[in-house]
Amino acid sequence: MSLDVDPPAPPELAAVDPNEYEDAEVSGGEYRRDELGSFLREGAWEEAFAEWAAGSDMDEEDWRIALDLDLVSRFDFFWDDFADRVGYHAPGLPEDWKERDLHPDLDSWGTVSAINAGLTELGQIVCETLKAEYIDWEADFDAPDDLPDFDE
Repeated sequence: MSLDVDPPAPPELAAVDPNEYEDAEVSGGEYRRDELGSFLREGAWEEAFAEWAAGSDMDEEDWRIALDLDLVSRFDFFWDDFADRVGYHAPGLPEDWKERDLHPDLDSWGTVSAINAGLTELGQIVCETLKAEYIDWEADFDAPDDLPDFDE
């Protein structure tokens, strides 16, 4: 399946400690958001979005709801030096979406699940694109010398 929509503007990355997110645990404090934001604006976002949209299970109605709720602007990307990777926080719809009456067309758990899963997949592809195509720095973390050698 694919989603035939134009990519939205890349998110502006906020100065949030990633450890405040329920889905992230990051060591270190240099998150390199300025550089990551520049990479997103220079093409990483559009490149990753095109890859994601080509294989997305979201349909245009799901995507319209996500845009109406301004979910894309709430993505966060940050450098995780300890893991030598780009980490991310994907926005999503809360479990109490029905009680909160978030959107008039949001009417099923299937739609909520499709939006949440789709945005998580988009975040992962953005991270992979940034790491593979844009980042040329090495992690500063040096592992201790007393770690076991699992290659033997």
